[in-house]
Amino acid sequence: MTASSSPPARLRATNLACRRGTRLLFKGLDLELPAGQIMWLRGQNGRGKTSLLRIAAGLSSPEDGQVLIDGAPPRSVRPLVFIGHANALKEDLSVFEALEFLLRIHGRPCQPGDVHAALDRLGLSSRRGAMVRTLSQGQRRRVALARLAAHSDASLWLLDEPFDALDSDGVERVNGLLAEHAGRGGSVLLTSHLSLDRPRLAPVDLDLDRYC
Repeated sequence: MTASSSPPARLRATNLACRRGTRLLFKGLDLELPAGQIMWLRGQNGRGKTSLLRIAAGLSSPEDGQVLIDGAPPRSVRPLVFIGHANALKEDLSVFEALEFLLRIHGRPCQPGDVHAALDRLGLSSRRGAMVRTLSQGQRRRVALARLAAHSDASLWLLDEPFDALDSDGVERVNGLLAEHAGRGGSVLLTSHLSLDRPRLAPVDLDLDRYC
């Protein structure tokens, strides 16, 4: 593919630097993530992977540089999906209610049928009436990730260790969602300590250790 026919970047970072306290985590980072691509963010512990995701989501400010999503600052962009380490589930809600709440606060349509379908996609149909406080860590992660199954648009997904606590079935289900999202032109920037399914997802690696 020639440069003139390359898809435009959904996410672009220019000369990005990030500082936490007195420590500069990374600097001079240029990033372009086009539609339909999955980018695997890598680096040593403490290098700033989570910080970069939060900057891209508009939740933190960089020390230097600029981030644009479809040409606009992250805070002005919708739809955009950010799922961090915390599952953000309310303990005293049922699985169905917890996912419905997540979808509503993030401005997603959430008819009962959509919520049921998303839970089914993550293998949680039999647990939809269970209280969140009774779930294992892996089941809680599945509920949080069921948000992805409710998105059918070609948006940008920012995912911090999405495979944490998942068993092999959960990993396979999430891989299916990622592959479908990229196939419809969506973009993904994610971190993962687990190796990705390269034949299926064809990720591009970004190593933050190169920018310290």
